[in-house]
Amino acid sequence: MTFFLFWQTTGVEASSSYVAIDVNSGRILEGSNVHAELPIASLTKVWTALTVLDASDLDEEITISTQAASQEGSSLYLKPGEVWTVESLLYGLLLQSGNDAAYALAEHTGGSVEGFVKMMNEKIELAGLDNSHFTNPSGLHHDDHFASAIDMANMLRLALKNKDFEKIASAKTFRPKERNVLWKNKHKLLHYSDQAVAGKTGYTKRAGRTLVTYFKEGSKEIIVVTLNNSNDWKTHTELADNIFANYENVKVVEKGKYKLFNKEVIKVKQDYILLLNKEEKSQMQNVLHIPRKKDSNSYMWNVYINNELALRFKVEKIK
Repeated sequence: MTFFLFWQTTGVEASSSYVAIDVNSGRILEGSNVHAELPIASLTKVWTALTVLDASDLDEEITISTQAASQEGSSLYLKPGEVWTVESLLYGLLLQSGNDAAYALAEHTGGSVEGFVKMMNEKIELAGLDNSHFTNPSGLHHDDHFASAIDMANMLRLALKNKDFEKIASAKTFRPKERNVLWKNKHKLLHYSDQAVAGKTGYTKRAGRTLVTYFKEGSKEIIVVTLNNSNDWKTHTELADNIFANYENVKVVEKGKYKLFNKEVIKVKQDYILLLNKEEKSQMQNVLHIPRKKDSNSYMWNVYINNELALRFKVEKIK
């Protein structure tokens, strides 16, 4: 492999946006206005679910409050005094988009809705999502409640690392033990597309139609987000079809030992793979940044596609 050695040196407003990312690396494959801060409606519930799962057990029981039962918008029609498990409410949250479930889960997990929203925003900050801020757990419109398409894609990417979230978000139907009803996932691509695995729908008058979908074909995995797109089902399907047809997983860095021109040896501990199209494969450059401090054993390996950073990781010098 050929790579170059360099010494280490020290929001657009939009009414709609979209992005498609490589799940493996997080790299943007296609998009427009990806950092624009927009209302996302019920896509919020992806982050609500992950915040709950990181702090609560599935078998914990929740007594439904009057405030939770009276939430406006999409609903599971929960009644005050009913007792539900966290697990059942999470299915109702993600499959049926229940705003009442969102508030019941928030009250239980955060001690109050306000406490839970603080947890959500702290998690946003820790994840490095710079163009997002939430004021409620359901996605009802508020001027200070927003996210960007790329942040939303990364929220789902992070959430999918939680196996309970992936199981719930990819379920086509669910029958809760608390009620004799069968819930059907509102994300219709999950019902007729073999490639669509998980996702979330959303809609308010201010946000328009919003949608996030996790697609998988063989070893290729992508997430597509559209914000304020009235033709979102078609857009998601066409983007997924196009990417799967024109991109392939490419091993851009191979596991092994590499000898540098100064006779030092570095070790790469794993293979690194990116989803690339034909043109991008010819534009790839590997650049190793050498630290200024001579006693440092860490180097930074960067992979550039068309002069844009696509991948970065640390490698260690072998003494």
